[in-house]
Amino acid sequence: MLLCIGILSFTVLGVFLLNGKGTFLIAGYNTSSKEEKAKYDKLALSKFYGKTFLALSGSMVFWLLSDILQNNSLFIIGLILFISIIVFSLVYSNLGILFKKE
Repeated sequence: MLLCIGILSFTVLGVFLLNGKGTFLIAGYNTSSKEEKAKYDKLALSKFYGKTFLALSGSMVFWLLSDILQNNSLFIIGLILFISIIVFSLVYSNLGILFKKE
């Protein structure tokens, strides 16, 4: 039950961010000064994190399926995907030039 709530909340947040809303939820961006915020493309940043949240919710579906089907390999696949997505998003987003306005 808690896993379903987690998947649903990640999906809702992902869709919210994909629509260009919710940049106030992005840590680091929301605490920046107005001058610093003006340097970044907030739509691209928001869409990137929206896609990240949707990918994370997709990997959590494997956890749900592993519980339903009693198959531990699905949980391991979902966990590897989850960790890989987080590592990728951290590395990609910390390359600051990718989201800077031209």
